[in-house]
Amino acid sequence: MSRDAEETVEWTVVKLRPDGSEATRYRATGVAAPAGWVAARAVWTYGTVDIGYYTFEPGDVLYEYFSIERPYNLFATWRQGHGLVGWYCNVTHPTHVADGVITWHDLWVDVLVLADGSIVVVDLDELEESGIETSDPDLYQTILAARDELVALAERRAWPFSTAHHDGAANDRD
Repeated sequence: MSRDAEETVEWTVVKLRPDGSEATRYRATGVAAPAGWVAARAVWTYGTVDIGYYTFEPGDVLYEYFSIERPYNLFATWRQGHGLVGWYCNVTHPTHVADGVITWHDLWVDVLVLADGSIVVVDLDELEESGIETSDPDLYQTILAARDELVALAERRAWPFSTAHHDGAANDRD
């Protein structure tokens, strides 16, 4: 698919909880991404979600990067009047893409990369409470390796952390 064609694709994004049930479904517009990735732009339409280190607010613009090869995704969050809030990264099963739908399966652990470059790993307690370490040790090790890979990518500012979309609706600092 050409870069221009990717940018006109309309996606339905479906997030699954760790147990496989559907958590949310929303619309997004495709943006260019290299091989092995699907990327989209969405606007946060839900209420304010404050998890302590990171907050999503109505109107935030999210550039979402879904790996179809690696067990994670990354959402760059931009806020009008503020600029880049940071990156919210989810450890997942590799993303499935078919028939206009991007489906990703969350796996407890998240890595937050704040605008100042600080990195916070959250929800390790949920991973431990899941019992997955005993019931599926291979998946447990995959989750920890994905966490470590996300942290390393963020520290190096590797793609897509190096991608800086400047959306006029979301970033008026420039």
